[in-house]
Amino acid sequence: MENSVNKPFFIQDENVAQYAQLMASWIAQQVKYAGRQGLVLGMSGGIDCSVVACLCRLAQVDVHLVMMPYGSDMNNSKSHQHAMELIQKFDFPFHVFDIQSAVDALAIHQEQFVAEATAANRALSLANIRPRVRMTYLYQFAQLGSRFVIGTGNMAEATVGYFTKWGDGAYDLNPLAMVTKQEVYTLAKYLGVPESIQYKSPSAGLWEGQTDEDELGMTYAQIDGFILKGTSGNPVIDELIRKRIQQSAHKFAAVPTFKG
Repeated sequence: MENSVNKPFFIQDENVAQYAQLMASWIAQQVKYAGRQGLVLGMSGGIDCSVVACLCRLAQVDVHLVMMPYGSDMNNSKSHQHAMELIQKFDFPFHVFDIQSAVDALAIHQEQFVAEATAANRALSLANIRPRVRMTYLYQFAQLGSRFVIGTGNMAEATVGYFTKWGDGAYDLNPLAMVTKQEVYTLAKYLGVPESIQYKSPSAGLWEGQTDEDELGMTYAQIDGFILKGTSGNPVIDELIRKRIQQSAHKFAAVPTFKG
């Protein structure tokens, strides 16, 4: 497979063992050089965070998995069940913090502000509070134990800006930043991530029944194709990806500052 200029490697069955060890060694080095005691990882029960958890295990670093449900949402979506399958299989230390009261306390409900917004902006403004609250919990928990927060965002999500700024886009290190979704699945299979996690529809858990691909209007396979080959195979999807890249550019740029 021909890689794009910005994708210097590609993980497949033939080299997955090599890259898993390289990524694990990189994680261990980041923790050691920073003088940290270990890592904190937000656990949603999804494939990306499960792969990162297993890479931390391979790196032999102390990693604590933190589940942060909004009320019963993780139970309703079976995310808690899936997370526990991984935790019990590999005996990860884990913690649970219900973020519902914190999220509800932060939400703006005054009609004069809400009424002026579009329906889409109202929904997203509320949904994005959750990953930002989770980020706050992770960083406090990490500071309590002199740990780093490890990220789980993959290259496909980053390409289309599919993450919350100052939410799940906030972390101290990220081993999956240059890894496509296809490669995540290859790593998951090699690392022994439970099949219930490998085969479920990816979801950011922003609301009940939400799936990434439905919200994006495209599949991860199409985004991966765009990354690796320059096209998803569908001109309409290619244009949608380019539009998303443009709209999310602010998420990657340095914060603009006035310099006189």
